[in-house]
Amino acid sequence: MSTEGLQRAITIEEVAAASGVSRSTVSRVVNGSTAVSPSALAAVQRAIADLNYVPNRAARSLASRHTHAVALVVPEDTTRFFGDPFFASVVSGINTGLSRSDYVLNLFIASDDPGDKTTSYVRSGSIDGAFIISHHTSDTFIDRIASSVPVVYGGRPLRERENDYYVDVDNVAAARDATAYLIEKGHRRLATITGPLTMPAGIDRLQGFRDALRAAGLREGAIEDGGFTSDGGADAMRRILERGEAPDAVFIASDLMARGALSVLAAAGLRVPDDMAIAGFDDSPVATSVTPHLTTMRQPSFEQGEKMAGVLLDLLAGRAPQRVTILDTALIVRDSV
Repeated sequence: MSTEGLQRAITIEEVAAASGVSRSTVSRVVNGSTAVSPSALAAVQRAIADLNYVPNRAARSLASRHTHAVALVVPEDTTRFFGDPFFASVVSGINTGLSRSDYVLNLFIASDDPGDKTTSYVRSGSIDGAFIISHHTSDTFIDRIASSVPVVYGGRPLRERENDYYVDVDNVAAARDATAYLIEKGHRRLATITGPLTMPAGIDRLQGFRDALRAAGLREGAIEDGGFTSDGGADAMRRILERGEAPDAVFIASDLMARGALSVLAAAGLRVPDDMAIAGFDDSPVATSVTPHLTTMRQPSFEQGEKMAGVLLDLLAGRAPQRVTILDTALIVRDSV
């Protein structure tokens, strides 16, 4: 076979010779050390660009005992993961955050796995750290992962410990504000469609809904679990309507569930917001793809992913990042209220 056109791999020694510095100086530059003079850094970077040098990742991993790989563990089924815009936005943020580093991202969708395969892979030394999002009370294998590598959670862990790192929004306050807005607009018979009450976001958003009703001296209406899915939101809205006395407003803990609920209301001949006001949560693309457009609580899911990446990179570099990062939410008023 002809080798014409194949490019020989450039060595670190050749980069050192071209830049006029030692091999160890080149190694420090490649590995991101700050213990390099500005002139040496510029010379090495220029030589790397001129020679098209690509560091040998395998050799660097052996020397440092780092794989330069991290895992995103999502204990959900593939239908929910690929169907919910929230996940796409968070993953995009994580990927952007990691793009400024040498780390590559591995994805584990662990719904049908009790965690054995994922845990074994983590404990084999194949990754340096992990992100975990959308965790449930039944996901006990997460504790085994967290005891093996540095972990950053997307959302408050259910069993929060002193050494847990996470990035989240204040779900209680955000749900309380969304519900309070419905009350301010004159609604008095309020129901809610929750996420799973095995998840922190589901628990906290229900708490915020209840807090707003209590502050206004109002009685709780129907509370139905929609599972954070469109079909689940539709089923939950059917159950609410079957109770007889329809609420005049519903706080729905995700835009995806709100989409399903709106389809049921339309089929029942109920107009939004004339007959029933709807407030969602996320401000995902779903919010403006439905009719009417959703009033919803915006959470910065892309920024959440970016912040998660930054925290994990700090941990892997031996720095001390902030343990808990709480991002701001904002009520986005549209046509459904």
